Amino acid sequence: MAVVKITVNNHGSLKVTGNFEICDSQGQLFDLAGRETIGLCRCGYSQNKPFCDGSHRGANFQSQVEARSLPSPKPKP
Repeated sequence: MAVVKITVNNHGSLKVTGNFEICDSQGQLFDLAGRETIGLCRCGYSQNKPFCDGSHRGANFQSQVEARSLPSPKPKP
């Protein structure tokens, strides 16, 4: 099984690495042209959403995230 790694870059994008697909809300695949690494926008300023275009730098986007444990999911009724 291939591993997909998502790295939350401080003050920047989500870096996705591995063998992955990205779909729109209708299930249609983006053509990633064979890329195995891509940056996804977190700041909302990219002109190429959902992909990062570096706009966070000019917008002075600030978000520093440290890994933590999430609470257990609530059981479904």
